[in-house]
Amino acid sequence: MAMGRTVLHMPSGHTGVVAKLHPTVLFNICDSFIRRNDQQERVIGTLLGSISADGTVEIRNSYAVPHSEQADQVAVDIDYNRTMYELHQRVNPKEVVVGWYSTGSSLSPSDTLIHDFYGREVANPVLLIVDTAFAEEKVNIKVFVSTLLTLGERQLAAQFHEVQLDLRLVEAERIGFDVLKKTMVEKLPNDLEGLEATIERLQEMIDRVFRYVDDVLEGQIEPDNSIGRFLADTMSAVPRISSDAFDKLFNDSVQDLLLVLYLANLTKTQLTLAEKLNTAAQIL
Repeated sequence: MAMGRTVLHMPSGHTGVVAKLHPTVLFNICDSFIRRNDQQERVIGTLLGSISADGTVEIRNSYAVPHSEQADQVAVDIDYNRTMYELHQRVNPKEVVVGWYSTGSSLSPSDTLIHDFYGREVANPVLLIVDTAFAEEKVNIKVFVSTLLTLGERQLAAQFHEVQLDLRLVEAERIGFDVLKKTMVEKLPNDLEGLEATIERLQEMIDRVFRYVDDVLEGQIEPDNSIGRFLADTMSAVPRISSDAFDKLFNDSVQDLLLVLYLANLTKTQLTLAEKLNTAAQIL
């Protein structure tokens, strides 16, 4: 008579999940962390976005959820989370719950309990951990998914696996993200300073390409056909215009930007003045 065996099933680390993170989520998380209560060591919240058929999770939005932690106990304000989700659904019904986030440098013992709660909202939620300390101006952002560790038919615990993270930034968002990494700044850069930083970064990239091409022509570096094709496609995408036409186009764009800024500041001043006059009229 054959003896039955109980098998310990440990899932592999590879899950095939890829998370694409938009910078707005990082700004929301940092803002929530700054506004937290003094007694809170971390903040948690819900992640919104979409999940594609190939398992790619796109995280586009988020909101903080009140919670409390004591020893091995954790309480999440479920009613608040449900109300906020219903409000977001009215604004953008295409964004659904894809997981949750937590601030800190590593996983917490109570993360399993919170993850189980979000597991009832979505089939395979992701956990985004953001280290808001930004130590040494280094960004520590990780995304995890959970798989069950089972012994036969018995579920023992949840095991977190880190998945690939793709931080999607356009140039304007990258400038703000670079400022966010600095713990102390004298002032935020204006549009002209941001444009100057972008041009300097572009100049550095062009200089790096020039050095690479020169090294290849001098035989110091072995040529790479894929890089050569990429450079050729890049050069062919650049419009062929004269320097005078480029200067005119650039100056016209800057003047349009300054005009928009002037109108925006003028509108803001008028609204502020109208608000003060309205307040004074109510007092009288």
